[in-house]
Amino acid sequence: MTAPGVGTVVALAYITGVEAPARFSRSSAVGAYFGMTPRRYQSGEVDHAGRVSKCGDGMVRSLLYEAAKVLLSRSAKPSDLQAWGSGKKKATMAVARKLAVILHRMWTTGEPFRWTAAPAPTMA
Repeated sequence: MTAPGVGTVVALAYITGVEAPARFSRSSAVGAYFGMTPRRYQSGEVDHAGRVSKCGDGMVRSLLYEAAKVLLSRSAKPSDLQAWGSGKKKATMAVARKLAVILHRMWTTGEPFRWTAAPAPTMA
């Protein structure tokens, strides 16, 4: 619940939807598990990326989408995740997918949410 936009309802639904974080080999697989990745249509010369696939738990997907909307519109403290999304519908779903990945990483490593990226080390 330390991530912006994530409250108790979103956190409980996410934990219930994932169940065991160790079953995902990579954190990026969580976005596909909840159906937040684009559909692919490939046939011969055609390669088209469509809308999100919407497979997986729809309630968790909608709650993550709402958390992303809150993060983009109402978060008072700026974060790198907020700067990454622009506020449009597609960007909000992309932020929701990225939020799902960040929540999985926070859960597996036990680290808190980082509001800004770690500064690059300087060579002196």
